[in-house]
Amino acid sequence: MTALGELRFKPLNFGRWVIWGSTALVFVVAPQVFDSGFARALLSQMAIMIVFALSYNMLLGQTGLLSFGHAVYSGLGAYFAIHALALIGRGSLVFPVSALPLVGGAAGLAFGVVFGWLTTKRAGTTFAMISLGIGEMVFAASLMFPGFFGGEAGISGNRTAGPPLLGIDGLSFGADIQVYYLIAAWTFVCMIAMYALTHTPLGRIANAVRDNPERAEFIGYDARRVRWIMMMLAGFFAGVSGGLSAINLESVGSGAVHAAVSGGVLLAAFIGGVLFFFGPILGAIVFVFFAFALSEYTPAWHLYLGVFFVLLVMFAPGGLSSLLLLNLRVAKFGKFGRLRDPYVGVLGTGGLLAAGVALLIEMTYHLTLGIGTDSRLRFFGFPFDTARGESWVFAGALLAASGVAFEYMRRRFKREWDAIAVEIEDWRRDNPEQEQ
Repeated sequence: MTALGELRFKPLNFGRWVIWGSTALVFVVAPQVFDSGFARALLSQMAIMIVFALSYNMLLGQTGLLSFGHAVYSGLGAYFAIHALALIGRGSLVFPVSALPLVGGAAGLAFGVVFGWLTTKRAGTTFAMISLGIGEMVFAASLMFPGFFGGEAGISGNRTAGPPLLGIDGLSFGADIQVYYLIAAWTFVCMIAMYALTHTPLGRIANAVRDNPERAEFIGYDARRVRWIMMMLAGFFAGVSGGLSAINLESVGSGAVHAAVSGGVLLAAFIGGVLFFFGPILGAIVFVFFAFALSEYTPAWHLYLGVFFVLLVMFAPGGLSSLLLLNLRVAKFGKFGRLRDPYVGVLGTGGLLAAGVALLIEMTYHLTLGIGTDSRLRFFGFPFDTARGESWVFAGALLAASGVAFEYMRRRFKREWDAIAVEIEDWRRDNPEQEQ
């Protein structure tokens, strides 16, 4: 019998409950605040991308596997889910539409077993190249076998064909708000599951394989088997995201397994930061904003995304999550107030600089792509005429002036930031017991 003195109780992690509770609250409240059809569609895309990006980070951030073919698992999961949805619509299959992501997840898991067995025999660059080859092979197959993949037209389904959820009339996922809450519920569950996985022995040994596979082998773990298992699980969650996409769009085409999708999730993971669990979540939100929101207003969204990504990799290689944590560290030591004015200066002049760059880009795009159409365009509500020299002079002057001001404010901010960093390190050196 265990002695009373040997009992141990872990304290309640109040902060973790607050974070997850706040996340759930955001999922619930968001579509009520942003209640337009476009906003809810955008929120649904963000939620799906969050699951996809987190599944990708199970490979890259946790296991150290750079994959160029992750769209294979989400895309094939979407195909199997849409086929199941079509069977439900024809009455050939009795299955709840709300559980279709499990069909996608099962497909992703199955292909993770097959393709993972092949790809995880090697790591590093070899793994990346094999994953790229498999991705291209599956995309080619999507055009060669129209019986399953539907050819260029793809496969369609009807998400309202199944029985109402829980037998409640009106819950048949015809309305965008119902679809959003279904996607949000699955996203929240998947987030919790993937976060819990990071704290399991498997998640810890995956980190060990990422950092030093030879040492993991020395202590008795098969590094290749760990990679394979993580590939299976990543394929499952990617398949779930594919199933959610099938429900959301009610159609799946060959683009679902295209290399561009794999590249997109890689960008999302890097933008947010692959070293932290919440990094891909931030990256997914930003990427969807560029790909689905900004693309509605400008054909140059690829250029903006590329510039943003390059600048982020150059000046914040840890991603947005690293920037957030660095600022939280400064706030923890009570020194964030000193950065208020420098931040206002940097963000203000940086916004003007971005506006100047964007104005020149939009005018150039309008001039080259809008040949034969009206030379006038509106930029943030202001009219500009690409046929008049004054518009180009104004854009150039705005770019030059804001560039000079931004450089001045950037140097000021850097001096203050470096001084705070030195003070924090000095305090940590002088107070090691409080740091513990």
